[in-house]
Amino acid sequence: MRLLKFIIFLALMISVTSAFSQSSSALKKRKDVINKEIEQLKKSRNKIDKSKKLSLNQINLLNTQIRLREEKIQTINSEIRMLDSKIISNTTEVKSLQSNLDKLKAEYAKMIQFAFKNQGAYNKLMFLFASHDFNQAYMRLKYIQQAGQFRKKQASNIQSTQVILKKEISVLDHNKKEKSSLLLDQISEKQTLGKDKIQQSKILTTLTKQQKDLQKQLTKKQKEASDLNNAIQAAIRKEILAEQRKAAERERLAAAAKAKLTKEKISESSSNEKKTSIEAKGSSILASSPADAKLSSSFLGSRGRLQKPASGIITQGFGQHKYNNVTIFNPGINIKTEPGATVSAVYGGKVSKVIFLVNTYTVIIRHGEYFSIYSKLKNVSVSAGQEVQARQSIGTVATDQSEGVTEMQFQIWKGGTPVNPSSWIL
Repeated sequence: MRLLKFIIFLALMISVTSAFSQSSSALKKRKDVINKEIEQLKKSRNKIDKSKKLSLNQINLLNTQIRLREEKIQTINSEIRMLDSKIISNTTEVKSLQSNLDKLKAEYAKMIQFAFKNQGAYNKLMFLFASHDFNQAYMRLKYIQQAGQFRKKQASNIQSTQVILKKEISVLDHNKKEKSSLLLDQISEKQTLGKDKIQQSKILTTLTKQQKDLQKQLTKKQKEASDLNNAIQAAIRKEILAEQRKAAERERLAAAAKAKLTKEKISESSSNEKKTSIEAKGSSILASSPADAKLSSSFLGSRGRLQKPASGIITQGFGQHKYNNVTIFNPGINIKTEPGATVSAVYGGKVSKVIFLVNTYTVIIRHGEYFSIYSKLKNVSVSAGQEVQARQSIGTVATDQSEGVTEMQFQIWKGGTPVNPSSWIL
């Protein structure tokens, strides 16, 4: 019974250790990714800082660096919490193993003492001959044989328990050292985060002094964003109107076929009512055909599993962003990449339009009711009306020559409304 409990305990210990290793590995991998992203941001910031001219990109990069630093500290905290839990578990396991080992040794000592007292052949013979009958003699003989086998098995259990105990003590020591290292890393990261926040405060103070220059940048950014947004809306509106015409034609043909079968005429007023109904559906008309409905459903089903259109760091998220007294709305996310980075379609679809504005390209790809939009491209390798596959290259990212920053913008629209792309990508 004790052996069965020990085996069950050992199996639980192995499963817990395996789960801990997987979680710990994931945290370490994420921490390594954050470290690489922070180093990339440092290099980009150093290039911009050399110009000694305050810019929105400089502010965004510093804010992103602070965000990543805070995420790294949270990751370290998670690692420490996991190690604390593992250390407690290790300590419990060591105590349990030590207790079990002490019991095994005590039992083995008693068996040795008993065997020593009754080791003589004469004593064994007397023990056998004192039996009342043959069956009892046979049982006593088996007992003598099993006692020897049990002592050997007990000795083997002691040895295996000692090996496991030694291993657990080694793991416990390793975890304690790793926790000490993480605590030092945590202190270092908090100090660096403090320095970054001091620099952030200095930049915000400088913003007040350079209000005019910043206002010019903001006005320029707002105009560029507004022009691009209007162009995107116009392209999507064109798609909606085209689908409305197709749907109206389908309904007209269906009504004509029905009229032919029933020999009834469709009045002009009834036709107008149906047209109004189609327009009222808005962007849902984009998924009115079976093929588009299937594509829309498939694209929606891929939410949270799409690859980023370009490898890099997200430097600005979706939504409102305030700079001093000015607020800018970002309808997508900004991804900082390396110069010449390739941009790929996140999902299969049809190129709706290629727009050229402010010396950069924007590609709009339709996925039924949804659109994926890729802006700030240096060049494109696709054209309107072309079918593209998921992960197919559609162009490369442009570099802002005035600031030396290579950054693209990625958007997702449902009909004529932008949605947060962050919840769609890995």
